[in-house]
Amino acid sequence: MQVDTGSCEASAQACRQRPSGNGCENCQVRPISVCSALSVRELAEMEALSQHARLDKGQALFGQDEPAGAVFNVIEGSLRLSRLLPDGRRQVMGFALPGDFLGLAPQERHSVSAEALAPVRTCRFERRDFARLVEAKPHLLMSLHERAGYELTLAQDQMLLLGRRTAEEKVAAFLLALRERYARATGHASVTVELPMGRQDMGDYLGLTIETVSRMLTRLDRARAILLVPGGARLLDVARLERLAAS
Repeated sequence: MQVDTGSCEASAQACRQRPSGNGCENCQVRPISVCSALSVRELAEMEALSQHARLDKGQALFGQDEPAGAVFNVIEGSLRLSRLLPDGRRQVMGFALPGDFLGLAPQERHSVSAEALAPVRTCRFERRDFARLVEAKPHLLMSLHERAGYELTLAQDQMLLLGRRTAEEKVAAFLLALRERYARATGHASVTVELPMGRQDMGDYLGLTIETVSRMLTRLDRARAILLVPGGARLLDVARLERLAAS
């Protein structure tokens, strides 16, 4: 597969498509997204403003320091949110999953890059159009505030994760947190946690080397706390992982 290194924001015309299928009313992520606050009639208004953006693995939805001219609702797939530091090192700030909204920060330029870890589908809204919609619908604004509160909780959890935890505790906490986010997105908790991100991505997120991440996953696998499977990890002993995460 040929990867386009240009971002969707930088080449918007190539990324835009009209929504297909049943539209916003029957969108699979509507129950967990900010648009859940809207009525069927209001969803039609929102749909009229939206365009679909599809990305292949490795493509960028937007790049760090690019103008932030749009907001995106992730419908399918996952993205890595990362920031390039002045010394050239990369810090992974998080991972966007279905139901997440991206580009809502008030800054005029993106502070991070968003790159697809797998094929991704999003709804794209011009920022000015979306702002006018929010201004006209206070209940949508309330939904955005709730989403902001949830994202603040994730940021606080990340700060704790990077604190005085051992490498094993960090990996255990990461797996449990990802399981919880997938459960929120799908409506049910699965014993198998999908890991679309690579070991390097996990390390850059957890403040660990790729070798340490691999070693901790192997340790948990050998201890029968997890079972490493293609593309993910099966959580065999959730209680053990929870004890480690709570340390």
